[in-house]
Amino acid sequence: MIKQWLNWRSAFGLIAVLIVVGTIFYSESLAKKIAAQERDNVAIWVEAQKTILNSSDSASLNLATKISSGNINIPIIETDEHDKISNNYLNLDTIDVKYNKNYLAETLESFKEYAPPIVLVISKSPYMANKYYYGPSLLLTQVKYYPIVQLFIVFLFIIIVMLAQRANYNSRQNQVWAGMAKETAHQLGTPVSSLQGWLEMMKEMKDMGPIVTEMEKDVNRLLLITDRFGKIGSMPNLEEKNIIELVENMMDYIKKRAGGNVNFELNTYGQTFILSLICPPLFDWVIENLLKNALDAMEGKGNILITIKDAAAQIIIEVTDSGKGITKANINKVFNPGFSTKKRGWGLGLTLTKRIIEQYHKGQIYVLQSELGKGTTFRIILNK
Repeated sequence: MIKQWLNWRSAFGLIAVLIVVGTIFYSESLAKKIAAQERDNVAIWVEAQKTILNSSDSASLNLATKISSGNINIPIIETDEHDKISNNYLNLDTIDVKYNKNYLAETLESFKEYAPPIVLVISKSPYMANKYYYGPSLLLTQVKYYPIVQLFIVFLFIIIVMLAQRANYNSRQNQVWAGMAKETAHQLGTPVSSLQGWLEMMKEMKDMGPIVTEMEKDVNRLLLITDRFGKIGSMPNLEEKNIIELVENMMDYIKKRAGGNVNFELNTYGQTFILSLICPPLFDWVIENLLKNALDAMEGKGNILITIKDAAAQIIIEVTDSGKGITKANINKVFNPGFSTKKRGWGLGLTLTKRIIEQYHKGQIYVLQSELGKGTTFRIILNK
């Protein structure tokens, strides 16, 4: 499916590029033809001006006048042989001419860069001439800039299509997540309920006390897992809870299962109470995943430091381990579904962690820093 989407996207992009490139070449060719035609039109207009100045034939004057008045598109500025601007200009912005003293001079400079003038010699001795500088018509300007506008539209269209496809993909992915989580919770529900029933029966039996106590812990753990998956499959309700207490409890839970070679430390900068709106079972899952991830990275020995800082508008939680670290190539992949550097595992722990923090708690989670052989720090940011 992904491969087909990539092939379709590549083909779509190639077609769009070919269309734009073809349009650019065609527009450039068309612009050159229009520019040549406009120069011919200016030359004809200049000849008409010459006829108006020198001819006394009424028929010639009428034709020249008609040609002269027919130019309503090409802007023209007349100067003398020394490039001094006369009062004869055509198709310029009259408001700018009236209120901007530098408008004619600036426009003349741009016309000089655009094309050489057409010269009308009035007298050879002494030498007197009029120069006619001209610029591109509105039509020519539109033809030149049309490919840029088209490129922008095509680029915008591609972005919209890609965003729509990405939104559709994310929506389907979320549906899969929700469906899988709900089904898992549903499948776990029946055997866990049965185990609870058997546990109650065992409590009535003699000499089963120690076994029942340990079994009850495991059943409660299964109930917690079922509750977590049930909440992952739907939008959970957030409650105002003490972040420090929840993190401390989960750290104690993991510490009992980590062995004596792992040192745990919690730094709250002297605070004991920081409130935040969270879903406790899912937030516990986040901390548990990060701590288990840290233990795997340290391979059973090292230091784990958790810091909780109460900032002005945010709560910042950092989990730092002294493990093997993450390569730069893998830092951006650690939250991807299925990515794992362990021989065992589905590669879903950090993916679920990111989903819980960002989608359900509207926060952020990312790798703050990591160095090979020295360890990794994950940072969680929760908005107050």
